[in-house]
Amino acid sequence: MSVPGKSLAQDLFEDMGRKVQEASADMTTDGEPSKLVEEIDSLCMNCHEDGTTKLLLTRIPYFREIVIMSFDCPNCGFKNAEIQPAGEIQPRGAKYTFKLETTEDLNRQVIKSDTSVFRVEDIDLEIPPGRGQLTNVEGILRMIHGDLEQKQEERRQLVPEVAAKIQEILDTLQKMFEGQRFPLLVSLDDAAGNSWIQPSVNDSAGKLVKNDYARSPEQNEALGLTANAEGAAEPTAAPEPTIRPEYQANQMYPKAPERPMVNNVDEDDIVENQVYSFPASCPGCTKSCATNMKMVNIPYFKQVVLMSTVCDHCGYRSNEVKTGGEVPDKGRRITLKVSSKEDLSRDILKAESCAMSCPELNLQVEPGTLGGRFTTVEGLLSNIRDDLHSNIYGDSEANHDSIDTTTKARWDAFFAELDNAISGSATFTIVLEDPLASSYVQSFAAPEPDAQMTVEDYQRTEEEEEDLGLRDIKVEGYENDVEMQEGEKEKEESRKRKEPTQ
Repeated sequence: MSVPGKSLAQDLFEDMGRKVQEASADMTTDGEPSKLVEEIDSLCMNCHEDGTTKLLLTRIPYFREIVIMSFDCPNCGFKNAEIQPAGEIQPRGAKYTFKLETTEDLNRQVIKSDTSVFRVEDIDLEIPPGRGQLTNVEGILRMIHGDLEQKQEERRQLVPEVAAKIQEILDTLQKMFEGQRFPLLVSLDDAAGNSWIQPSVNDSAGKLVKNDYARSPEQNEALGLTANAEGAAEPTAAPEPTIRPEYQANQMYPKAPERPMVNNVDEDDIVENQVYSFPASCPGCTKSCATNMKMVNIPYFKQVVLMSTVCDHCGYRSNEVKTGGEVPDKGRRITLKVSSKEDLSRDILKAESCAMSCPELNLQVEPGTLGGRFTTVEGLLSNIRDDLHSNIYGDSEANHDSIDTTTKARWDAFFAELDNAISGSATFTIVLEDPLASSYVQSFAAPEPDAQMTVEDYQRTEEEEEDLGLRDIKVEGYENDVEMQEGEKEKEESRKRKEPTQ
């Protein structure tokens, strides 16, 4: 938390400037800098004299590389600091939702890129895209408070009613960053996918949730990714991802038809196991690509649709699984006891709406994470391990000396337990909880009950139905409502016709 009596701007600038200075002074034994700091002569926008901008490329643990920029003018003393993502625009946008419950949560680091929108959900307060910042949750709340307070005296004289409403917001914000109002909910939405809120190994389920989403055409245009726009820079081609052997099966990646890509999904009947194609736009570069689709009937479950998109321009690749059929009355909870290597080979379908947990491994996967996946138990755990390891350590653990020793030891122990589970050396339990009952685990004893697996239906909570939009959907009797509205409209028109003209 910030030091009392010191302004947030000073606190933020000194911290970021200190990182650049420390990196600049950090030398190896042979006199060469271990962290390269670029110094550039820049024009001071305050006094229009020459100042110095220092650039440091560094990596944030659990995130990715960023560039810290620190400007200092020796003539007028003006200082400024900001951050910019060092990588390319991500294939999908990202939205973080963070529930603060203690004063320690205010210290969570936040990277707010210049394309992100920060919201305080409790008071419906939104901060539009602006300068990139590296701070914490308390720092953003204090910055919002300071910006709103600047013209408050002037508002009290000119528009006192507006000043009174803003004062209520200021009082609420002050209680928030002083730790007097909990819980509170904040969100960070970045269409470029380059913003971030620091996670913690002690987070409970639902405390910090990240949802990846496909950008809309308007968001692509705002990021300069509009296809065929004059003067628009082509995005950097993303490296083609490595596909593990268990994901190369025909039933998991629908192969493209040998004939030219055409829209052939308008046929009268959709035949099982036949691949259909339709044109689409790539979420990474917005250029034209094709999406392949195949309907598969899973025994003792239901029909599912496998979808695969590959872009020949930028290398973007994705696959999803969608379940069909009506929304069931209850959710479904599947508990699988994994005690042998045979259990690791079971087919598993984790729908996008499904939450997954492994109590013995201290693993919790929120709904929306990884999207819909149809693979094996071993393949799903391997996918989770690789994604987590990449987010925390990147390509090499040696490049992450900024992770404190205690946290690194916890992650190392977690990955060791996960590796033992994937190799079949440990016994553990997988729990799939899906409010839409769209997830599935293969049973070796079907249609008889499987001794290793328990399937139970449960009543959805009001919060789950609200999140799924089920309370706003009317699937029965809507025809009567339409007829009633049309009848009322005819009566109203008839009444107007009968009214005498003036």
